[in-house]
Amino acid sequence: MEKNRGMCVCISWKEMKITGIEDRRYWTHVSSDESRFNTFAFLKQIWWVEVEGNLEFEFPAGNYSVFFRLQLGKTSRRLGRRICTIDQVHGWNIKPVQFQLSTSNGQQASAQYYLNEPGKWINYYVGDFVVDSMPTKLKFSMTQIDCTHTKGGLCLDSVLIRGGGLI
Repeated sequence: MEKNRGMCVCISWKEMKITGIEDRRYWTHVSSDESRFNTFAFLKQIWWVEVEGNLEFEFPAGNYSVFFRLQLGKTSRRLGRRICTIDQVHGWNIKPVQFQLSTSNGQQASAQYYLNEPGKWINYYVGDFVVDSMPTKLKFSMTQIDCTHTKGGLCLDSVLIRGGGLI
């Protein structure tokens, strides 16, 4: 269990620019009590994924970490039990997903992960940034643009920005 330390900001997938999000052939919107915003975006299948977000916020001075909250496989409830369907999960083990962040004062961070743990929500760590003056503009992204294979079965819930402590 994680202890909630410092400030926390959560940004819904609805506030992000997502490749093909309006096309029902690629994405659906799923109501769920597992989502921080009561709904998540479910990727059926697509050749490339680009998710981008921006935030300008008056963060208190301190250190912060950015995470994408994702899950492979779509969950539902049947007879009160949690069921995760993974039949549409494919393509995430071929090339890694690239996560990036940058700030208005020039800080940058990136991380790469193969997505390979279906059935559970995971906060994928993007990186850290430090705030020493306000306001701060933050850009964050998640991409997998290798078009040699399709990928699908991904749930996108939110981006979490967590403050770890004052500087």
